[in-house]
Amino acid sequence: MESRPLGRTGADVSVVGLGTWQLGGDWGNVDDDAAEAVLDAALDAGVTLLDTADVYGDGRSEERIRKALGLRRDRPFVATKAGRRADPFEAAQYTPANLRAWIDRSRRNLGVDTLDLVQLHCPPAAVYSDQRVYDTLDALVEEQVIAAYGVSVETVAEGLTALQHPGVQSIQVILNIFRRKPLEELLPAAARAGVGILARVPLASGLLTGTYDESTTFPENDHRNFNRHGEAFDVGETFAGVPFEVGVQAAREVAAIAGDAPTAAFALRWVIDQPGVTTVIPGARTVAQVLGNVAAADLPPLTDAQSADLERLYDESIRAHVQDRW
Repeated sequence: MESRPLGRTGADVSVVGLGTWQLGGDWGNVDDDAAEAVLDAALDAGVTLLDTADVYGDGRSEERIRKALGLRRDRPFVATKAGRRADPFEAAQYTPANLRAWIDRSRRNLGVDTLDLVQLHCPPAAVYSDQRVYDTLDALVEEQVIAAYGVSVETVAEGLTALQHPGVQSIQVILNIFRRKPLEELLPAAARAGVGILARVPLASGLLTGTYDESTTFPENDHRNFNRHGEAFDVGETFAGVPFEVGVQAAREVAAIAGDAPTAAFALRWVIDQPGVTTVIPGARTVAQVLGNVAAADLPPLTDAQSADLERLYDESIRAHVQDRW
């Protein structure tokens, strides 16, 4: 699989990674055997970047990654996140002591002395401009507790604020056919700064697989059920903030534009094609989903006509719902 440099970390990572929120929680039930099969399939298919977080299943995702990597000689790059354990979820909780405690917990969960990458996990907006936070992260790099750090953001503005701090090595942001705003300013600014981009929610919580219709339902413990209006966290993380019925109809049009290509792989290929993107990190609950996702790396780039049709679809059907919110 094609690899690209991840910012200034010195690591080259596969253009298709694996997001492991699904392997922790909030996507229905995924048992240990299924999680192991997903991780093995991804690594066997050439995925070299795994993205996780300390709050995915209260550490379950990190622990499952540690188990899966135990017998492997070639270790992938593991990007985790910290900060959503803050209680209350306020900027004042992002103290040096708390940051160290959260990061040490991830080191134990993953069974490593040095974490490859720690990302601030969509913290309160004030954290992105708090020099004390960056000073703590810089100290942790010097101590070899972490090799590098970055940020995960909800908004373009948060990403641009983070870029003002020279230690930031990566930005994780929602980017997909239905969420195009980062292309305008954030990705070019990151490229100028030598900062990598991890593109999350690339399939809009499954909408861009083309497998849902208006009658599709989700389990009670799935965020696509309980967070449709932002009840638990930012609504942009669920269906990329697009109203479900609007997204279902738009996804049908994406499938038509994709032609013979599988809709999910086509949607991921669109992300891979965007200048400045390092890795796209779709999640997966099954081996079949993993294989469908990695197939995107072998698709040819979209044609100019396909790109123009997708831009028209965004302008006509999606822009009004998302452009000004994130």
